[in-house]
Amino acid sequence: MSAAALAASPATITRPSRPRHCPDVEWRAHVEAQGGNRQYRLMKLRWHRQFIDRWPELADWFAAPLVERVGRLLGESFHHPSHPVSFRARTYLIYLGLRGYATFDYPWLFAPGQLAIVEPAEALGIDLGAKELVEEAVALGFNRNSARQAMHWSVSRIALHTGVFDVTAITNDHIVEALQAIRRFAEHPDLDRFYSSPQRYRDGAAKNWITHLHQLQVVLYHRGQITEQPRKLMPGWKPPLVLPPTMQAVADKWLAARRLTDRPATVEKLELAIRRFGDWLGEHHPEIESYADVTRDHCLAWLQHIAEEPTERTGKPLGGVSRIQRASGLGQLFRDTAAWQWDDVPGHSLLGPGDSPKSPIKVPRFIPDDELDRLMPVIDEIPCPFQRAALLVARWSGARRDEIRRLPIDCLDRYPDGTGRLRLPARKTYKERVVPLHEDAAAALQKVIDLRREGRERPFTDELTGQPVRYLFMQHGKLLSSFYLFETPIQEACKAVGLVRPGGRSGEGRGTVTAHRFRHTVGTQLAERGAKLHTIMKVLGHSSVSMALVYAQISDQEVLRDYKAVLTPGATIAGPAADELKSGALPAEAVDWLKTNFFKTELELGHCLRLPQEGPCECDLYLTCAKFVTTPAYAPRLRARRRVEQALATDAADRGWDREVERHHCAAKRIEKLLTDLDQPLENADDTLTEERLDLDT
Repeated sequence: MSAAALAASPATITRPSRPRHCPDVEWRAHVEAQGGNRQYRLMKLRWHRQFIDRWPELADWFAAPLVERVGRLLGESFHHPSHPVSFRARTYLIYLGLRGYATFDYPWLFAPGQLAIVEPAEALGIDLGAKELVEEAVALGFNRNSARQAMHWSVSRIALHTGVFDVTAITNDHIVEALQAIRRFAEHPDLDRFYSSPQRYRDGAAKNWITHLHQLQVVLYHRGQITEQPRKLMPGWKPPLVLPPTMQAVADKWLAARRLTDRPATVEKLELAIRRFGDWLGEHHPEIESYADVTRDHCLAWLQHIAEEPTERTGKPLGGVSRIQRASGLGQLFRDTAAWQWDDVPGHSLLGPGDSPKSPIKVPRFIPDDELDRLMPVIDEIPCPFQRAALLVARWSGARRDEIRRLPIDCLDRYPDGTGRLRLPARKTYKERVVPLHEDAAAALQKVIDLRREGRERPFTDELTGQPVRYLFMQHGKLLSSFYLFETPIQEACKAVGLVRPGGRSGEGRGTVTAHRFRHTVGTQLAERGAKLHTIMKVLGHSSVSMALVYAQISDQEVLRDYKAVLTPGATIAGPAADELKSGALPAEAVDWLKTNFFKTELELGHCLRLPQEGPCECDLYLTCAKFVTTPAYAPRLRARRRVEQALATDAADRGWDREVERHHCAAKRIEKLLTDLDQPLENADDTLTEERLDLDT
């Protein structure tokens, strides 16, 4: 065969639908063209003849067991493999793949561990296109050696499996197919003949290969060849959802509908719920083949099962949050399909909110000042600018971690007075917001912006808005993970200052502070320092007042001061109940009840000490109520209320309403008496509370 024919581009070769041997003269010409030791060339020709004699039809070799096709097994020497004919024919088989006579299954490409493909391709004059990919990977920040290994491995395996030798024709489907094959090979019945254990395979070869494919995916995305955006970590492989045909059709149709409106993470949780329910039905009620046959009793039995049955991963039953998600997902399936009047479904809801386990409502844990004072100097010295900026933004903005992780490059500007202004993207609440930013965080963020300003990455499409975005926290062409940006540095900072609790997998203990607690700290500090609820809502991105009220309720220092001002001996208090409380006339059980319910007794201008056995108060005249008591902390409110009463009295006088004038003057004098008893002035220019903030009904 001529040299020109041997060097023909693989793109011009028609791939056979059935594998076949190449002509003997072609293989002989190829071996002779390689030169080198004559004895070795004769040996290769002899091995080729042995293989042809054993497998005259190449399709029969493909039908043989994998162990026989691979030839050399785990622990065997090169000189004494179990199946020498196949093992010694590997160079010939690779040649067939490169010349277009055959394509190979992934198990055969994976089982040997190492296969020489790139060098034989170069000897044939075949350009697999890896060199250009390597240069593009280096431009994205990858290490050159790592990129070369990744591109050579990925492109060569995809080429031998698919027959696609033009890298510009590789699609994301090719990458996904290879990823699935890698993960499925861990379950191959002959895996132990090639690797010592499935775990060693997963942690070694499989992990490396998945990384190689991920790098290829990143490069192909940023060159605009594929549309699927690369993730920081490749998604874990899971088997396809398999249910009886009727149930499968309903599940697929429902999940497709949910994908139109729900975030991908939400759809994954919904799919997991119906997957686990389907698995349980298949094991305990195999006779059920349609959702129409599912009853409420089935659903309740499944909920009891997941509450009691240990899981494979932890050896313990599912926690409350996971069980709530499972119950909610399955209930959503039945509610949606009933509302949409689908066939083959119950047609009504089988589960409601009352069927989910109750989750305790926890008080958000802020970071105490002494711990903040120890942590922040360490965070300020974090060498990685991405980690340092992420934690400082979390500390001073109160933003959620995913909001920070997905900040765009143009996220920072300034208010007219020079204060940093941070634009947070729409994430959990689907709403963008703008918050002030402390100068320390703004400076750290600006450094990252300067580093990333000349980035060459292709913009990502935001999953919520559908708009192209150049993200700030990116490296090697992909978003940095929350684990890298937050968990890793905060754990190191905690260990550096001794904020650890015993235990943990490594035995070194876990840090007591998490990055999310910065958010609770900002909310608590805003509440303690008198910020309006509206301000807390805007800064933290809350959608309801009740969420912001949590921080007002846990403002410990303010609560402690108010509590001591009323219920400690010698407290300065005023009101009809003051003498009774000071003299100890109230019985011990009454005082205990008041202490327990202290926060519930607060009124606009003080506290009501009416006991439960006295029944509810039936009047609004609490200023003269025998159970009313107030403290100096309420003096600004008292003065503001006095001004309101005086203004209303003046207005009533102008209208000729004598009885109203008398009523408002009476209230004003009662307030003056309270202020006098508290040893407080009737006027104070330093008062900051206004009538508007009091929300008085004037």
